Order: sequence, then C-alpha cells, then structure tokens
Amino acid sequence: MNADSKITREVVTRFHNAFARHCPENLDDLIGEGCVLENTAPAPDGARYEGREACLEFWKGIASSANLAFQAEEIWASEDRGIIRWRLSWGDSAANWVRGVNIMRVRDGKIVEGRGYVKG
Repeated sequence: MNADSKITREVVTRFHNAFARHCPENLDDLIGEGCVLENTAPAPDGARYEGREACLEFWKGIASSANLAFQAEEIWASEDRGIIRWRLSWGDSAANWVRGVNIMRVRDGKIVEGRGYVKG
C-alpha cells in the first residue's frame, strides 16, 4: 500500500467512525472545499450536494442521529479512492436495516467526493 492509499484509508476510516460513534464534529477536519456528494435518495439518482458546507451539513445530520447504527463491513483504499461497504440499522426488526456502499475520493487528506449507493 503506497502513501496515498494509506492516507485515503485513514481518512475514510475516520469518516466512517464519525457515523458509527455519532460524533458529527469529527467530520469538520475531513471534508474538503469543493466537495461533491451524491446521496442514496431519492431514487433513481439521489440528491446532489455541492460545496464543503452543504456536504458537512448533510453528513452531520446523519452522524448525529442516535437512531441510526452504521457498521462497516469493509473499508478499502487505493490511491485517492476509498470504499466503505456498510450496514445501516434503525430498529430491532429484521426489516429495519439496509446494506450500502460509499465511494469516496480523497485529495490532500480531505474528502472531495462522496457517492452513496444502497442495495434495493
């Protein structure tokens, strides 16, 4: 694993941990200027957020929700690309969870692109 891949993996892991631990403030140092986010909903293409502040506001809203539980199934990185395969739960019922993936791009130690996909 080269130096860029190590940095990307570290950033993407810290990003996931902000959600898993419900610590939205931990996202502040991870999101870059000019960030672009494509959310999982609404279908078919998801909402698009542009700019650091818009992405931070959206992601912090999710990370601060105590009703949501993210579990990483896999975190992978190569060069400037990072992937998080995750499971999201919002209740005790077997029907209250979904699996998905975030595909991230990291530049200069900051997330500049995030695309979320959910198994339908």
